[in-house]
Amino acid sequence: MRKEKTKEPQYGALLKLRDAQGLSRLGLMTNQIWHDDPRRLAILLSRYKFVAKMLSGKRRALEVGCGDAFGSRIVRQETQALCAVDFDPLFIQDALSRQDERWPLEIKVHDILSGPVPGLFDAAYSLDVLEHIHLEEEGAFIANICASLEENGVLIIGTPSIQSQAYASPQSKEGHINCKDHKTLRGLVSRHFHNVFIFSMNDEVVHTGFYPMAHYLFAMGVGRKG
Repeated sequence: MRKEKTKEPQYGALLKLRDAQGLSRLGLMTNQIWHDDPRRLAILLSRYKFVAKMLSGKRRALEVGCGDAFGSRIVRQETQALCAVDFDPLFIQDALSRQDERWPLEIKVHDILSGPVPGLFDAAYSLDVLEHIHLEEEGAFIANICASLEENGVLIIGTPSIQSQAYASPQSKEGHINCKDHKTLRGLVSRHFHNVFIFSMNDEVVHTGFYPMAHYLFAMGVGRKG
């Protein structure tokens, strides 16, 4: 059989990788995004890139509510170690099936509302989770993440703004029960940190612009109280 060759020799490495370990696949959640709204996958991954740059060099980071953990590798690229947890075993099973030895992750089932993740971390983040947490449980949500942080640990929370919900899909609206504006998000994180920095995000762009026009919000807590 005639050996496959690309027209430009430098691309032969692509075939070698394919033949050695196959083609990578999307995760359970990202697969639907790619199928229904491909642009949204770029937006999702840009959120992970922002977190990765903010936490660059951290020794051990924690992701709370990782879903299928498809974007987690981007943060792992900038940190020495990453533990990713989710309360849904189906997503964790999917994430474990796509593990790559080049980008090792500690992936496990854990419901953060039941208590802190065992061990200590110097950074933690949670993207697109807070809006799924009931208002009466959001205090325990943040407190349990903070209990897993070292004294000088950093926390990043990313969530759609309340203003964005006018444009959300029916599927998103079904699960979004606790969206916030910048003031209520700052107030929540300020209960646990001396310094809270709010960033706006529209599509892939993170900025410090007018909060009510932000589709997405980040809150970064620095200087843990207690």
